[in-house]
Amino acid sequence: MIVTSAVRQAAAGSAALLFVLPVPAAVASPLGPVPRAVSSVGEPTPPARRHVDPARLGRKGTQVQRLPGAPEVPSVSALSWVVADASTGEVLAARNAHRKLPPASTLKTLFALTALPHHGPAEQHTVADAELEGIGAGSSLVGVKEGYTYKVSDLWNGVFLSSGNDAVHVLAEMNGGWESMTRQMQEKARSLGAEDTHVVSPDGYDAPGQVSSAYDLAVFGRTGLQDPAFARYCSTSYADFPAGSWSYGIANTNRLLTGADGVERYPGLLGIKNGYTSNAGNTLVSAARRGDRTLVVSVMNPQEGGGFAVYEEARSLLDWGFEAAGRVEPVGSLAPVRAKAAADPGTRTVSVTREKPAKATAPAGAARAGAEAVAPSAGTSAVARAEAESTGPSAGLPLALVGSACAAAFALWGWRRRTAHRA
Repeated sequence: MIVTSAVRQAAAGSAALLFVLPVPAAVASPLGPVPRAVSSVGEPTPPARRHVDPARLGRKGTQVQRLPGAPEVPSVSALSWVVADASTGEVLAARNAHRKLPPASTLKTLFALTALPHHGPAEQHTVADAELEGIGAGSSLVGVKEGYTYKVSDLWNGVFLSSGNDAVHVLAEMNGGWESMTRQMQEKARSLGAEDTHVVSPDGYDAPGQVSSAYDLAVFGRTGLQDPAFARYCSTSYADFPAGSWSYGIANTNRLLTGADGVERYPGLLGIKNGYTSNAGNTLVSAARRGDRTLVVSVMNPQEGGGFAVYEEARSLLDWGFEAAGRVEPVGSLAPVRAKAAADPGTRTVSVTREKPAKATAPAGAARAGAEAVAPSAGTSAVARAEAESTGPSAGLPLALVGSACAAAFALWGWRRRTAHRA
């Protein structure tokens, strides 16, 4: 509560006159600075971080931290696998998560993350003969032909559904060429915290030194779900592919999505990408939603069960993840590690945390395709908003009221003096 000196003088002439004006705590008064109140409207309180040993995923063997009542981790033959919560990035369980192995066509997830934002789906491109050179022998193809004109969305259907290396070569040429695309993908992997991946051939074709890991593939899959265009392509079961004046149907080679070849479809599956080469064996990145939870699972090179074992092992890991959610402590995180300064400007301590990648910008008009947006949008902090509000036009209003009161007090005091003099 503040009483100005002018008001006190006026009050001295008449006990009936007293101006008392409250000054909000958020405004600095003429008598000295007053601490601002920080508003948190629109800023949800983040959940408390659970301690996670960042080195644990680098250990060999199965890593899991079960709580009472949690189900046993299924026994699978894959050399490497990861089960993670797509929303939080928490790794629920893993085996040899950072083991470097050939990724086969699951590397196309990183290719898509890198190249998708550069061209809109309706953009058209006429294929040149040189763009189809250098495709590896025995590659999977969608049937791209030189001289034909395709929409960019057609080429991406060829990448995700048919795993077409011919479509990858064309899109790579549209984005700077094969070598440039290789460098761009490598940089993208590092920006996402995927340190195990070394790109040699952007289509995933076997090449000396080309490796990734179950951890990195899970990172690529989780990040892809944040882009509605990526999510739409990876969850598409069937599409028409143009061939001049006509078109033909193509089907997604991910059997968990289509239910082909005797593999039962997985309920709530969102995609993402399968792969196979003689060197890599079978690889798979999958995501599925059940209720309000979305999981991402990566599986690399099962050692038993034949060519479709990768789907059944992914199925059992997804089932386990949904059943175990909330009954295991995380053993790692898919979020990239960044150094963040403490919120208090006077604090010199730097805390290292894992943060969610920024949400990718989708092409205009892209459909959401049922994939949830995992990372929250960046916004103005509560502190910044409060400071902006306290220094804006409304901040001067209480001071203006005080000034007006003082002027009224002086006017009344002068009137009383003139009246007394005339009397």
